[in-house]
Amino acid sequence: MAEQAQRELPEKRPLTGVERAAILLLSIGEEDAAEVMKHLGPREVQKLGATMARLGSITRNQVEDVLNQFSELVESQTSLGLEAEEYIRSVLVKALGEDKADSLVDRIMLGKSSKGIDSLRWMEPRAIAEMIRLEHPQIISIVLSFLESDQAAEVLAALPENTRSDIMLRIATLEGVQPNALAELDEILERQFSGGNAGSLKSSTVGGIKKAADILNFTDSSIESGILDNITDVDPELSQSIQDLMFVFDNLLDVDDRGIQALLREVQSESLITALKGADDELKEKFFRNMSRRAAEMMRDDLEAKGPVRLSDVEAAQKEVLAVARRMADAGEISLGGAGEEFI
Repeated sequence: MAEQAQRELPEKRPLTGVERAAILLLSIGEEDAAEVMKHLGPREVQKLGATMARLGSITRNQVEDVLNQFSELVESQTSLGLEAEEYIRSVLVKALGEDKADSLVDRIMLGKSSKGIDSLRWMEPRAIAEMIRLEHPQIISIVLSFLESDQAAEVLAALPENTRSDIMLRIATLEGVQPNALAELDEILERQFSGGNAGSLKSSTVGGIKKAADILNFTDSSIESGILDNITDVDPELSQSIQDLMFVFDNLLDVDDRGIQALLREVQSESLITALKGADDELKEKFFRNMSRRAAEMMRDDLEAKGPVRLSDVEAAQKEVLAVARRMADAGEISLGGAGEEFI
């Protein structure tokens, strides 16, 4: 099965940041790669490990390009005259790609967060769901608010269907968490993990409409629509506020050409082809005119050759492209709003 999951990296497209990082780690040996991994967060390790496992045949040119880029970076960069955070962010982005570097810098600069939540971030979403499924919906909403949005979406999908809307409603109306609530959360986690320090917990701002929208952006369309319908029945205005903050694939029309070009450098070609199968002609043309003529022709041919695609596959691919776009927007690389206004 592992051999079937591997794929050869085509040299005709630029490598993504995570692919460059995977090749770098595969090239430096087990011990050094392990040392690097120790400094990455759980989501970075999971994503990077999955990419390393999928890599099949890597050409000598690809390895040399990655190593040369890294070597040039190390030789040319100096911390003299630069603020430490700016320098660290620049080095990590260029070496590892934006996806992993941004959250890694935040963790380095801001310090560690709750020990219990950090433990959860290392767990598989289904395991988290199984651990919290019998807790009060308010406790579950706090847990999901602390997790990364994509991980929270997977946990939500693994929870009982009849609880999802209530949980999302609570997340959307959650403005902050008081120390006693955090202490209760920590006590719950202590039943599963050793450690924890409830006494030092302070109030925290988590949740809110934006967090609810971010989580729903990562959920399957069927789950997303069901939750929004139920929230609409309870609070139509809140439901509309959540939808206003959600970003759908068609909204990529509002991204300027420079942003589309940056997105094309990070998105997997096969994911984009599948995603565009469900897009209208105007959005397709926007992507085509931001490619080279040869790349656009190849993309058109691939779209025609792909034939019919299941709606669920198209929606999954669009979610994948949007996840990359949102991470780039959070990093300030592109703007997801219309008329030059950043999507917040």
